[in-house]
Amino acid sequence: MKIYTKTGDKGQTSLIGGTRVPKNHIRIESYGTVDELNSYIGLIAAQDITAEVKLLLKEIQDRLFTVGASLAADPEKSKMKIPDLLESDISLLEAEIDAMNEVLPELKHFVLPGGSTTVSYCHIARCVCRRAERLTVALAENSFVDTKVTIYLNRLSDYLFTLGRKLGHDAGVVENIWLPRQNS
Repeated sequence: MKIYTKTGDKGQTSLIGGTRVPKNHIRIESYGTVDELNSYIGLIAAQDITAEVKLLLKEIQDRLFTVGASLAADPEKSKMKIPDLLESDISLLEAEIDAMNEVLPELKHFVLPGGSTTVSYCHIARCVCRRAERLTVALAENSFVDTKVTIYLNRLSDYLFTLGRKLGHDAGVVENIWLPRQNS
């Protein structure tokens, strides 16, 4: 299989189903941002973290390929069977968030991104996830998007925020909290 096909040299690409669209089409932006998010999650997984967290991150990466395939398919023309995102995928993230929150100190302030490289990667991934969610919501205004995709991305950003807090906590990193300046 050749990596380059030259079919996109004029700024067009194909959706699953064959529809040609500009490379800046919101559907392309949506699944391209999910791909970017997946790369950042790979970066988190490459850090010095537990095998258990790495395994869950690999599961999330797999689900993001499912999300990307769903977004890359023309909902009116694609006949390809795309794997389904399941309610249990969302429930898994919720259970992981709840388990991490049981050992974390109560959140009383906004947290500024940073504290360590690993925590910072979690915050970057969270921001990219939020962008993917915004793009997907915009796409859903004019085209079919499985509602579980938007819910999954929303929950994933919460997971990434909580993961950053948990990894920092486990490493003894002091949380970088925002204390707004008081007006005098």
